[in-house]
Amino acid sequence: MDVLNKLRHLDAYPKINEDFYSRTLSGGLITIFSSIFMLLLFFSELRLYLHAATETKLMVDTSRGETLRINFDVTFPALPCSILSLDAMDISGEQHLDVKHDIIKKRIDAHGNVIEARADGIGAPKIEKPLQRHGGRLEQNETYCGSCYGAEGSDDECCNSCEEVREAYRKKGWGLTNPDLIDQCKREGFLQRIKEEDGEGCNIYGFLEVNKVAGNFHFAPGKSFQQSHIHVHDLLAFQKDNFNISHKINRLAFGDYFPGAVNPLDGVHWEQKAPSGMYQYFIKVVPTVYTDIKGNTIQSNQFSVTEHFRNSEFGHGQTLPGVFFFYDLSPIKVTFVETHVSFLHFLTNVCAIVGGIFTVSGIIDSFIYHGQRAIKKKMEIGKFS
Repeated sequence: MDVLNKLRHLDAYPKINEDFYSRTLSGGLITIFSSIFMLLLFFSELRLYLHAATETKLMVDTSRGETLRINFDVTFPALPCSILSLDAMDISGEQHLDVKHDIIKKRIDAHGNVIEARADGIGAPKIEKPLQRHGGRLEQNETYCGSCYGAEGSDDECCNSCEEVREAYRKKGWGLTNPDLIDQCKREGFLQRIKEEDGEGCNIYGFLEVNKVAGNFHFAPGKSFQQSHIHVHDLLAFQKDNFNISHKINRLAFGDYFPGAVNPLDGVHWEQKAPSGMYQYFIKVVPTVYTDIKGNTIQSNQFSVTEHFRNSEFGHGQTLPGVFFFYDLSPIKVTFVETHVSFLHFLTNVCAIVGGIFTVSGIIDSFIYHGQRAIKKKMEIGKFS
């Protein structure tokens, strides 16, 4: 018994006899409000525990030899598909001119309605006896071999369509001044098709796979070629003085989508006011790695962008009309990792919530209770005085 009595003296939580309890209205209200507040905080903490949290880290990007995938969907309301081309190049010297693979073009009318989706190129020959390379017309059972009009790379090279003639000219660095002088272009109705599509627009979408180095890709009228180490486009064939490069970027992303990704150029619309010019986007690409709660990893990118318009007047007529995207890679990689809050951490937070609210509500209740008693005593003293 003596040992038990000594243990009672060590009790850090002495109990008060229920006969001394005094329950008040204010205490009941404080209990109700503090309990509701406690439940709200508990469910908020439970939601955080059940859902994954995302940790963000920054590190130096040491990856080498990777490629960069560029997904795009751009609409040009006043630029026909027949004259629109896509080029890509980077600082390593690699060039992809007049890109056609993995690209889809849709002709659209002035109201934005799709007219048709077709592959690049103007069309097939429309007459039975096209002009042969040797100068005569195609005879029966004779294999067709059209002339490249001086742009042949070898003696046995043939250009059987207007597109092949234009490609041969591009490789030579020549511009095609009058397509009607080219038999293939004349019988395919090159200029006629351009005139028919005048006033139309074009929606072009797809993706590019480029080296993971700084570079640019651009949408511009005409076929591109190198002339004295300068990148130029053949615009004479279209017989137009200016081109309207108004555009809307429906989507532009560097890599795959990941949760929380925001592409700042999605939905951006720009309308050309000047007669002609070059619209430029300068993009800083930040490599990003997203790892979900199951350990699945998504290699992607985020980017920031600034914009600039170069009027042809400032370039003395030498500014190439088009929409250019210049991109550069950041040396810093961002990693997002989804993690679960540990049960011990959740339990600690719940205990902190319960203990904190219980303590604060007790202080408030004590302040109200003793304040009421003090006021009551003063009123009693004033009544009997």
